[in-house]
Parts: sequence; structure tokens; C-alpha cells
Amino acid sequence: MDDEEREERVTAGFAAGDEGCMETVYRRWRPLVHSMARRSLGDEREAEDVTQQVFLAAWRGRHGYRPGPGGLGAWLTGITRHKIADALGARTRRARAAAAASRAFPALVPRPGGHAWPEPEPERVVDRVLVLGELSRLPSAQQRVLRLAFYGDLTQTQIAARTGLPLGTVKSHMRRALHVLRRSLEASSPLPVPR
Repeated sequence: MDDEEREERVTAGFAAGDEGCMETVYRRWRPLVHSMARRSLGDEREAEDVTQQVFLAAWRGRHGYRPGPGGLGAWLTGITRHKIADALGARTRRARAAAAASRAFPALVPRPGGHAWPEPEPERVVDRVLVLGELSRLPSAQQRVLRLAFYGDLTQTQIAARTGLPLGTVKSHMRRALHVLRRSLEASSPLPVPR
């Protein structure tokens, strides 16, 4: 059997759902797909994600594959270009969301004591926006205590002195507020919230 016949057999098996043929396709075309993604995205982790997405999309869409000029390689290259464009679009959306969040919530960027944080990653800014949203739902006394603790970098004793609240009340407000935040963040997050 020559190379062309072998290629046709693998392609037909792939289109028919043969997992062994899919493995062969993956081994053969993965380096090209990954190289295209890495070159376009400049990030190894994103390139790996795109590579996996390409082969998952190819497997799911295998029934729609029709041999044409360039064969399976051209078809996979087309899927790769679409997935790279999707990844670049998602990156742009994350950057815009982070910029908007930084403008809308300037308290996210400065660090207590007036020192600037390093430029935040988009995911961290989105997490901070989520926390600030949950914080805004707390009763005002609990909000104030948490803001003074985390943004003002004050101890519970310092918060009591600044607010005129008894130390036990400050501790109660903080405990209740953190408990409510934990529950609401656990409910809204697909990942476990650290304890």
C-alpha cells in the first residue's frame, strides 16, 4: 500500500469515526496545528488550548468533512485559523473587560499604602470585580469593616478605633461578611474557593 492509499484509508476511517485513525491524524497534524497556534498567539498555554480545540472540533465535525484540494491537512488548517481567531477575540475581550474594570473600579489597581500593583492580569481583574460586586451587597457596616481591613490595611483593633465600634462588633461584622462572601463566591464559581 503506497502513501496515498494509506492517507485515503486514514481519512476515510477518521470521517467514519475510527478512533485509531483519529489518533493517527492527531499524531500527524498536531505539530503543524500547534506551531500555527503558537506562532499566532505567542503563548504556549493558549497554543496548547487551541490545538486541543482544533482536534475536538475536527472530531465532532468529522461527518461534515469532504475531501478537497489539500485534503485533511487543509481542512484542519482552516479549523485552526478559526480557533486562533476565536482565541485572539477572547483575549481582546478580556483585555477590554480588564481595562473597563480598572476604569470603573480604580480601587482595584492601587495597593494599600499608595504603591501600585503590577499591571493586573485580565482574569484577576474580573475576579476582583466579582468580589467587589458581592461586597456591595453586604450591609454597609460589614462593607466598611472589610474595606478598611483589606483596602485600608487596618487591623481589627485599628478599625474599632477608627469607627468607634466595639472590637467584638468589628470581629462579628468581619466574620459574618466573610461567611456571606464565601457562600456567594462558591455559588458563582465553577472552581472551589480556597479556605
